[in-house]
Amino acid sequence: MTPPETSETSDNREPGNTSDTRSTSVIVNAIAVLRSFTAEEPLLGVTEIAGRIGLHKSTVSRILATFEQEHLVERDDDSRRFRLGLGMIALAGPLLAELEERRVAYPVLRELTERTGETSALMVWNGGESMCVEQIASRHQVKHLAPLGARYNEALSSSVQVFLAAEDADRVRRLLNSGSVTLPGLDEEAVEGYLLRLKDSAERGWFANFGETSIDEVGVASPVFDHRGDVVASVLIAAPKFRVSQDSLTSLGEACLEASRKITTRLGGRSQR
Repeated sequence: MTPPETSETSDNREPGNTSDTRSTSVIVNAIAVLRSFTAEEPLLGVTEIAGRIGLHKSTVSRILATFEQEHLVERDDDSRRFRLGLGMIALAGPLLAELEERRVAYPVLRELTERTGETSALMVWNGGESMCVEQIASRHQVKHLAPLGARYNEALSSSVQVFLAAEDADRVRRLLNSGSVTLPGLDEEAVEGYLLRLKDSAERGWFANFGETSIDEVGVASPVFDHRGDVVASVLIAAPKFRVSQDSLTSLGEACLEASRKITTRLGGRSQR
């Protein structure tokens, strides 16, 4: 007679066992805590984080305590609230070092910032967000920044437009209708108008956000292509709106396009235009 399976054997054979579910839940919660921190709100307390992600304060506190031990977060001496720690750089460092686009783009971004006087950045796409992987800050005292790791999912963001213009129209519709990428006044007419805007901007070679996601900020962006003609990154210029007229917007767009073409060439890429 074959002995019955022990509970341990049964757990190992069932991919959806309770232990696996709990482990997955812990990981998801930990990621949610890290994603609570943004460039706009780098300092957060336990209560604030708990309220944002729907976890009990004691759970958030335990997660933060573990992160603090690993230097992934640190406490602000004055407020005793948390911010992301230097340990995050150690984690991201190997990935950033492997990004050939970042290495090739750096001197071009420096030239672009020197030429325009505005902040320049290199953005990549994670499937639903545009993310900053390199930045050269403006020399002006008043400036707009795209900090490393900053993520954008607004459809009217210039860098998001770059990446969505390279997507199939049906996928763009799905991203917009699902809310993964946000578009104000979302309806069928707005989506079709947005798709037309992407097509027109792609033909021009640069995409603009003239105070549409932030009333005091202007962004222009152009695509970087690889050897297959696929969009692998975007060059972004971010500037305060008070320094940008419609005429100078065109100048920024053309400067951004020139920079993106330089990076494309240095990558051995080819534009589809």
